[in-house]
Amino acid sequence: MDDRHDLVDALVGWYADHARDLPWRRPEASPWAVLVSELMLQQTPVSRVLPVYEAWLERWPTPEALAAEPAGEAVRAWGRLGYPRRALRLHAAAQAVTEQHGGRVPADLELLRALPGVGDYTAAAVAVFAFGRRHAVLDTNVRRVLARLLDGQELPPAHVTRAERTRAEGLLPDDEATAATWSIALMELGALRCRAAQPRCDECPVRDRCAWRAAGYPEYVGPPRRAQAWAGTDRQCRGRLLAVVREAEGSVSRRRLAETWSEGEQRERCLASLVDDGLLVEDEGRLRLP
Repeated sequence: MDDRHDLVDALVGWYADHARDLPWRRPEASPWAVLVSELMLQQTPVSRVLPVYEAWLERWPTPEALAAEPAGEAVRAWGRLGYPRRALRLHAAAQAVTEQHGGRVPADLELLRALPGVGDYTAAAVAVFAFGRRHAVLDTNVRRVLARLLDGQELPPAHVTRAERTRAEGLLPDDEATAATWSIALMELGALRCRAAQPRCDECPVRDRCAWRAAGYPEYVGPPRRAQAWAGTDRQCRGRLLAVVREAEGSVSRRRLAETWSEGEQRERCLASLVDDGLLVEDEGRLRLP
């Protein structure tokens, strides 16, 4: 128990001195702002999120404001953040919060999980970072820190395991406020020091307790983890096609889209998937935002 307390004290103290000043962490950030940030930050770096986040909250400072507009406006404002279905999910979540919770993002974990597009991680993150609740928050950074610190492994398993979750919950300080700070401090350590590539171990506040360092930094030996390809993929094609429609004032003809992506079979497949996902609507052979 004393070891756990020492670990918590070391990391919480480091966070107090090194935390980045991010708008969704400021005292004035609403639970809605935290929910917006969490959906935007999924698989997207902070530097790309910041300008979109700020413009989004200026236009839609409350769930009611977003819910009152068509879903297509959310897709348009999403810009080039990538994975644009997140914009539709955020719009659907805004509608649910407005209709089911009187415009207030709920603090309860199960009610958060019930919102469209909100899974285990996002629900826990909003409950902890917006309301100071005591839950384990297991994102990629946190999982990597705990794998190195406690298991002596460079990387955690590909997917969250029950054992990981149970252990993370067992590490939480008893006090809610301290537990919330511990959770965000773990995340910040993974983002700034215990990085996936080129970790800055000499600047880590818990390096003397790190099992990975003590073991001589053994390399990951699990199943290969390939970086996602981009050039020429359906993801790139979808992004190009959606960008054309997003930047147009009205609908766009198929001829205009053919000029954007010349490979016809792939283009048609990607257009069909964009329509199926609800990101585009087809009217008489022309495409528009929903």
